[in-house]
Amino acid sequence: MEEAKVVLLSSGFSMFGMRAKIALAEKGIKYEYVEEDLSNKSPLLQEMNPIHKKIPVLIHGGRPICESLIIVEYIDMVWHNNSPLLPFDPYLKAQAKFWADFVDQKVYHSSKRVWISKGDEQEVAKKEFLESLKHLEEFLGDKPYFGGETFGFVDVALIPFYCWFYTYETFGNFKVDAVCPKLISWAKRCMLKESVFETLADEKEVYEGVLDYKTKNLLN
Repeated sequence: MEEAKVVLLSSGFSMFGMRAKIALAEKGIKYEYVEEDLSNKSPLLQEMNPIHKKIPVLIHGGRPICESLIIVEYIDMVWHNNSPLLPFDPYLKAQAKFWADFVDQKVYHSSKRVWISKGDEQEVAKKEFLESLKHLEEFLGDKPYFGGETFGFVDVALIPFYCWFYTYETFGNFKVDAVCPKLISWAKRCMLKESVFETLADEKEVYEGVLDYKTKNLLN
């Protein structure tokens, strides 16, 4: 099954799709990339993810795997001999999954509200977003990566958000490094990795894409 064809359906600025790209790059897996137009979803996407019809979707040997953290874990299990992302120890593995889920449940939802809302709602979103980053910074501590000495599961889960920080900061009028300097140092360390540097979108392009989205959807 390892040698079966690998296809990734995603969209350029999706932090969730970037997770899958980074994991595949860490493992050295060759794959076909299919860019999805989220305003006109392809029949293939709707066939491979009929429940949610969302990206990313990893197709391995014709079989779909959906949801980005599940995809990253799948990649780690299938290609387990190279660059392990999840710890072997059951407790450490559980901890990694907890914090990766925390990124989805807390960081993602609050960060989106930073650029999509205004006024009091935006202020609440900014507070929640920065508090979630503080919690992650505390978990990181003085370790180079969330998993310790090596780049791992939680790093893959969080680092794609780094290319969105400029957008959050610009709309919310704040600076992450003023609140979480260790987290920014971690992000810059991750950016030295080819798998991350080659995957993350340009922060200014992300911002322009968000402006375009808001204009088309009358969210100004």
